[in-house]
Amino acid sequence: MGKWKRRYGQSVRCIIGLLIVVIFLFPIYWMIVSSFKSSGEIFSSSPSLVPKSLYLDHYAALFRNADFLVYIKNSLIIGIFSMAGAILLSAPLSYALARKRMRGLGVILFVLIIIQMVPGNSMALPLYAMFSRWHITNSYLGVVLANITSSLPFIALVLRTSFLGIPAVLEDAAKIDGCSAWGTFLKIILPLTRPALVTCAAFGFIFAWGEFIFALVLLPEKSYWPITMGMRTFIGQHGTDWGGLMATATLSSLPVILIFIFTQRHIVGGITAGSVKG
Repeated sequence: MGKWKRRYGQSVRCIIGLLIVVIFLFPIYWMIVSSFKSSGEIFSSSPSLVPKSLYLDHYAALFRNADFLVYIKNSLIIGIFSMAGAILLSAPLSYALARKRMRGLGVILFVLIIIQMVPGNSMALPLYAMFSRWHITNSYLGVVLANITSSLPFIALVLRTSFLGIPAVLEDAAKIDGCSAWGTFLKIILPLTRPALVTCAAFGFIFAWGEFIFALVLLPEKSYWPITMGMRTFIGQHGTDWGGLMATATLSSLPVILIFIFTQRHIVGGITAGSVKG
């Protein structure tokens, strides 16, 4: 009887979990399905869960649109440089926070947590006021710096927990062998934190790829717009091109999906690495 109850409870939990997954994934499914529907089918009074026929004109129109390729290029530039900048700045910072015994360490960590909790839209205007004085508002540099400011606290905290999980005796052994502090950090410590680095790089790119507020405030010229800003072009004063918008959203989601597919093993290991350390 007890064994049957356990199996029944497991089955109920699996069904509930499956329903929750379906509910959360249904908007993504509907986005993809709508991108393959004609405008008439999208606005049909009896919408179908499966397209009656694959309508590819929305995708064909996108690839004929030169602006779409420019938006993708801009998103790649912003995402890659934001990711690289956040990793380069946060890796030494988090290593110092993990190894150095300094006064006010708890305050520094508390400040990082608070900064991480601050929404991006509240930082957009102060950053605009600062960057406008430096004349970098209408450039890749301004958006990249803004994205780094937003993602650096999260990356630093994740990397710090990973560094805490590495025994300090490895550094002592490297010092005895004559390795410098930077040599120890670059040749020994960083390779051991590869899962956490991959995790932080993936999230740093995804944060920058899907960011909208900073691009809206800092990039007035269309030639610098990322794909998130390019989606606004499908929303007009007198209506919305839902088919083109859904096709653009589907294509812009592919890099994120591919990142999770190819890095999921590292992401799980990076998130759990050092999770028991304080």
